[in-house]
Amino acid sequence: MSTSERTGNRQAAPARTARPGSDGEHLVQQRTGTTERADRFYAEQVLDRLNTRMREFVARQEMFFLATADRHGECDNTFRAGPPGFLHVLDERTLAYPEYRGNGVQASLGNIEENPHVGILMMDFLRDRIGLHVNGRARVVAADDMRRERPGLAAADPAPGRRAQLWVEIDVDEAYIHCAKHIPHLQKVPLHGAGRAWGTDDFKRKGGDFFAAAAEAPGRGPFLPPPRAGAATWQAEARRVLEQAEHRAAEDEDPAFNGWFHRDLPVEHGHDPGR
Repeated sequence: MSTSERTGNRQAAPARTARPGSDGEHLVQQRTGTTERADRFYAEQVLDRLNTRMREFVARQEMFFLATADRHGECDNTFRAGPPGFLHVLDERTLAYPEYRGNGVQASLGNIEENPHVGILMMDFLRDRIGLHVNGRARVVAADDMRRERPGLAAADPAPGRRAQLWVEIDVDEAYIHCAKHIPHLQKVPLHGAGRAWGTDDFKRKGGDFFAAAAEAPGRGPFLPPPRAGAATWQAEARRVLEQAEHRAAEDEDPAFNGWFHRDLPVEHGHDPGR
């Protein structure tokens, strides 16, 4: 009898042939004797979409942690915050959040251009004292394009002084719980004065030199970045990397790397995409 055939009034669930998780975690499970426990967690808690309760949870969060890595596997972890709902639930398999003007480094967005895999961790310290992991594939979208593609999104952030410059859209691969065991229960403090300095460029209000890194800068010597390549040199290197990534993807049947630039976008005369 096929697993898709009905048994009475209930349709049997389809058989799952692939375990969630990486080969590395499966190997460590075998070494530590936790395979059976892990299989129970995979079967009961790991979804390939956001169910109703997960979507409700995401919609009321005011912060999350974002993990990215470049094509070499070099990692970065950062923090994002905003009014409830700033991490938008577009549907059960898609999230999106706005990116604002920051320090100009663009570490997370740069990693996403090279490697679309991202990990989001939402922690509710205030109400439910529970967490939610969402792993998926991200793409960077221009603000105007996002509003055309998703007209329901607000043109401006509800917080004063902020307006999205870019958006990140995430296709959900995995969603699962982070247990409450060691999550502290916190409370919000009353606002003082003008409240949070959303969108400010004031050095002190952004934290100043809290960790004294700038004070130590003279002892580290001058920063000499490499010469900036011209448009033709940069595009030739980008095409070479893209072709290598597509060749590897064809061999392992993974989606092709599509970062850095898109082949169908014309280059304006005299514009250096490295700037």
